[in-house]
Parts: sequence; C-alpha cells; structure tokens
Amino acid sequence: MSGQDERLRRWRLVLGGGEADGIGMALDAADARMDGALGAVYEDAAGLGASAPKVARWLGDIRAYFPSTVVQVMQKDAIERLDLTRLLLEPELLEAVEPDVHLVGTLLALNKVMPDAARESARRVVRHVVDDLERRLAQKARAAVAGALDRSARTHRPRTVADIDFARTIRANLKNYLPERNTVVPSRLIGYARRQRALRREVVLCVDQSGSMADSVVYAGVLAAVLASTGSLKTSLVAFDTSVADLTDLLHDPVEVLFGTQLGGGTDINRALAYAHGLVTRPSETILVLVSDLFEGGLRDQMLRRVAAMTEQGIQVIVLLALSDEGAPAYDHDNAAALAALGVPAFACTPDAFPDLMAAALDRRDLTHWSETHTP
Repeated sequence: MSGQDERLRRWRLVLGGGEADGIGMALDAADARMDGALGAVYEDAAGLGASAPKVARWLGDIRAYFPSTVVQVMQKDAIERLDLTRLLLEPELLEAVEPDVHLVGTLLALNKVMPDAARESARRVVRHVVDDLERRLAQKARAAVAGALDRSARTHRPRTVADIDFARTIRANLKNYLPERNTVVPSRLIGYARRQRALRREVVLCVDQSGSMADSVVYAGVLAAVLASTGSLKTSLVAFDTSVADLTDLLHDPVEVLFGTQLGGGTDINRALAYAHGLVTRPSETILVLVSDLFEGGLRDQMLRRVAAMTEQGIQVIVLLALSDEGAPAYDHDNAAALAALGVPAFACTPDAFPDLMAAALDRRDLTHWSETHTP
C-alpha cells in the first residue's frame, strides 16, 4: 500500500465512512471489523445494545485490534456512553474485559448490587489491577519512606561506634583532611538515633468516596496498604461520603480495602475530618492527607475551623484534589483558597509522585514549593 493510500485508510477509519466523509475508500475485511468496533461506541446510529454476547464479541475484537492502553479508553467510553454498567455484572463479560483502574472504580460502585455469580470474577479483576499497582508503586514508596525516616533519625551525638554513619561523617568533614597523614579529622559526627524500631510518625489518609473520586479511591487504597506494610508508620485509612468508614483493619489486603468502600453518594468532609482527628495520638508527629475535590455537602465553616485547629496542634494537613493520572481535576476553588489561607496546600498528585510527596512531608519540606515542581 502506498503512503497516500495508507493516509486515506487512516482518515477513513477516523471519519467512520458514510457519504460525507469524502474519502471514498473501501476497507478490507480486517479494517472493516476494526471500523465496526470503533463505530459500536463512537457512531450515534450504532451501539452495542443490551446483548451480552454482542458485547463479549466486541470486547474480543477491540483486544485483537488495539493495544491495551487504547482498549482501556474504549471500554471506559463504552461504559459511559452506552450505559453498559449492568452488563458488567455478568461473569462471562468480566472475564473478557481488559482490567484497569477505571473498570475497578465501576465495579466498586456496583459492589452492593453485584450478584454472587459475578462477585468472584469481579474480585479477580480487582486483584489483577491491585497487583499491577503494587508492583508499580510499592518499591518506590517504601524506599522514599525509609529514606525520609532515616534522615529524621540522624543525630550529631551517636551513642556508640556502631551508630556512626561513616560515609556522611566523612563528607561533612572533608575540610579537615590532612594530606600529610592521608586522613580526615572529624570535628563532628553524624550517626543514627536508634529509633528505627519505633513507630515515629503517623499517617492518616481520609479519602472522599463520592462518585467523582473513583480513581483516587483505588489508588489511595493501594498506597495506604503499601504505607502500612512498611512497619515504620502508623497508617490509618478512612473513607467517607456522608458517613465515615474506618478501613484501617483491612490494610493487610488492599483488595479487601477497596471492597470495603462504597462509591457514590454525597460528601461530608467536616464529619470525616472530625473522625480522622480522633485517630491522632501524637499531633506533632502526624501527617493527615485529605483526598477530596472539596465539594463540601456538610458544614463548610466548621470544616475550615477544624482544619485550623488541627494545624495549630501541629498536625501536618495536606489536601490532594485528586490522586490519579487523569490530569487537572474539577474541584471547589473557594474551599481550596480558604485552606491555602490557613497554610494547607491543596493540589492534585499522580500515584507515581505520591511516594515523593510522602518523603517531602516526612522531611517537613515546603509542600507548596514541592507541588509547583511535581504536580501536573
């Protein structure tokens, strides 16, 4: 096929055919099937209808013709545009879909109405996505937390020789190098404070589970489980809409955490913060991360007063408007500005940047500056 024909072929697939496309190019059998798969979602006159077998065939076609990243986008579009949500309750369809974060969010929203026959298939889909996320995020998160805690535990008065960090001590004393003796004379020592076995810091994640926050709930659940698994942080996880669910006891298994959420409903940030505040035992050693778009359905003035009280106690409060890869989120700008005036930064964060954010928080760095250089 010539370069010109290939360009026409691509335009034909983009435009979808019909008298108005102006291409006038016929497709071969394989391209026609690809065109049909696209048209089932993106042409007004087409569609997959309510037929489970037809949807299953379509899922097979798109996986055959497109890479997995494109498949995930098409699945998401099909679910939203063609209202295929209820068909995902059928086990044979769940076995055919390409697992991704968007699909997990949909399944979690359907959790309470899911028939028993589909529940095990849904758990396999969620487990697949969770395992992928843990492989992607866990090592980086554990390393970032461990590094930050090690830095916070350093001392200039190590108790024993075994506690001396020789590499850092030498670097700090290079100005005292004596060339005639080929040695460094240390004027100060840098060592470890031997606090590694204690839980030195507390992290409370307070996650908005209203419908618009589905991806954030998935990522927050996995990341909270990873933080808890480090053994170096006392980690709590609270999910909320107009009520509050404490999921801390489920952090040993992120799949159980996610099925403990209930996506949808309203939002009462004030109530959730009141509960999260009650979990704090050492305010000056606590980081509270509120994951929410800040569309408050509760008492706004009380929410702001509560945040102010927490910061006055020494709690480090961070607001993540979204924890996802979806780019700039929609959020309540007035509430974000009011929190910023209290010294509480509010910004979106990708899951891959979250470990660096936690390290910066543990190091007590300026998070407003961090957000300007690390967020989308």
